[in-house]
Amino acid sequence: MAALPQFLRRDLSIAPSGFNRWRVPLSALAIHLCIGQVYAFSVFSLPLSKAVGLTVPAATDWKVSSIGWVFSAAIVFLGLSAALFGGWVERVGPRATMFVSTLCFCGGLALAAVGVANHAFWLLLIGYGVVGGIGLGLGYIAPVSTLIRWFPDRPGMATGLAIMGFGGGAIIASPLSVWLMAHFRSDAGNGIAASLLTLAALYLCVMLLGAFTVRVPMAGWQPAGSVTPRAEPLADSTAGGLGVTAAVRTRQFWLLWVMLCVNVTAGIGVLGQASAMIQEMFPGVVDVKQAASFVVLLSLSNLVGRFAWSSLSDYIGRQATYTVFFALGILVYASVPSIGRSGNVPAFVAAYAIILSMYGGGFATIPAYLRDLFGSFQVGAIHGRLLTAWATAGVLGPVLVNYLREYQIGRGTPKAEAYSVTMYVMACLLAVGLLCTRAVSRVERVTNRAR
Repeated sequence: MAALPQFLRRDLSIAPSGFNRWRVPLSALAIHLCIGQVYAFSVFSLPLSKAVGLTVPAATDWKVSSIGWVFSAAIVFLGLSAALFGGWVERVGPRATMFVSTLCFCGGLALAAVGVANHAFWLLLIGYGVVGGIGLGLGYIAPVSTLIRWFPDRPGMATGLAIMGFGGGAIIASPLSVWLMAHFRSDAGNGIAASLLTLAALYLCVMLLGAFTVRVPMAGWQPAGSVTPRAEPLADSTAGGLGVTAAVRTRQFWLLWVMLCVNVTAGIGVLGQASAMIQEMFPGVVDVKQAASFVVLLSLSNLVGRFAWSSLSDYIGRQATYTVFFALGILVYASVPSIGRSGNVPAFVAAYAIILSMYGGGFATIPAYLRDLFGSFQVGAIHGRLLTAWATAGVLGPVLVNYLREYQIGRGTPKAEAYSVTMYVMACLLAVGLLCTRAVSRVERVTNRAR
């Protein structure tokens, strides 16, 4: 990338002596609560499928399955940008990265608004999916390695603090988007374009605040009275850890890659179509506003799970935590079709709240797991490479949900039962993740910082 402006230099963001490290999570949350809007994208799915017809889909309207590719593209480019620019993020620091993330994410929302206004799907895809997705990736990884360095005594809790805002972004974005669409709706349009532009302006202000308040610790800084976390380290931390190239060559990296991929696949397809899914599974019982509330609840579960599970992993260990994720997830996913057929909405909501807490917990725990395995030397860059699993799952999850749904409906299956096969497939994927979890072992002792 080109040389950065003077005000974005890493050395200008080094914290002075006596700086309170608890201020840094607030900067991280300012970024993650905004880019977490992607988890509320499902509230736009059905309105976008009626952008021309307004009340019913017109011949030129986009299919829900096609709209799902916008969400998938955003997740794909999140993973790709995190992998490609992970080393750059380590070099330039969090301030510059957060600033570039802000420009990309908010610029992507603005481009998407233009695409919706002109009913140009390619522009919606490039704006929200590609440009916005790059902003997602940069904004996602920037605070993680920073907080791990500020909280070496509690790496699980630190990554939970960094990432929980991303999971909770939809708590704000979902009801706000519904309100904005209702506010801007008219006989000429459903208000989506104006809503996206408004979100872009709001997020621009909040994200810039986070970018310019973040700080990095001085070299060699350690917290006063720090203690070693109870979760056992799997790498020789005294050697500084493995570089990103060496880490990617290990068996452990790829076991974690599969674990993250299947965990994300099992949750992200649901998140991408949560609003539409609950309305179709409980027709006449759940309306659009209640569906938006469902999305908010899932986001809250996602947020709480990120902090609670990652903090717990500091005490019971990362491997034990992931074992719980996959074993419990298999049982819950396998029970969802029966719960849906029973018409028990509270039980359905509770099941997905559990699923989304573990989905979020998996995201928040993985950076600490990487730190345990490979050390903190280039943990941000290694984390970026691992997020290609998220990019893969960002396609696989929505494709499974959307296209299996269409296939089932095409064969005459009622919409209320069109998600059953998908839930059983997800349970099988989690079984693969469980096997990988039990296969993770200590990384061989390292004696240099091989790149």
